[in-house]
Amino acid sequence: MTRNSPDDATRRGSSDVEAIEGLLAFALSRPRWGGGAALSSASEAVARSRVLAEKAPEAHTVLLARCLQTSATLLLGRGRATEALPMAQEAVALTRSSGGAPLVVSLGCLAKALEALHRYSEAAATLAEADRIPPPD
Repeated sequence: MTRNSPDDATRRGSSDVEAIEGLLAFALSRPRWGGGAALSSASEAVARSRVLAEKAPEAHTVLLARCLQTSATLLLGRGRATEALPMAQEAVALTRSSGGAPLVVSLGCLAKALEALHRYSEAAATLAEADRIPPPD
């Protein structure tokens, strides 16, 4: 679904998760240099998912990690790797216990942040860790 504004994501009747998903969709649909709307939307998604993850960590921690990855990716696309790195690191920390695909995606995001900061050996080690995670059955 195309999002025309962040308000599209937060209409009355939307569940909290639907609203967060909508905010992420809006953020990812914005042009790379289209202003701060994408980052603002992603930031709101992070804040909302933090609240959900505090209430029900087993149900919403992966969602929070995805919001952090989206924010980090947007920041990387704007040349702001220093700001993206802590978000990518937090996403890895959150997904480490669940493992699997969420951890692989988080590690990939972290590797991109490390590469952008010219920390190539750390990025390579991060990607090697992701490669060691077995695929789902």
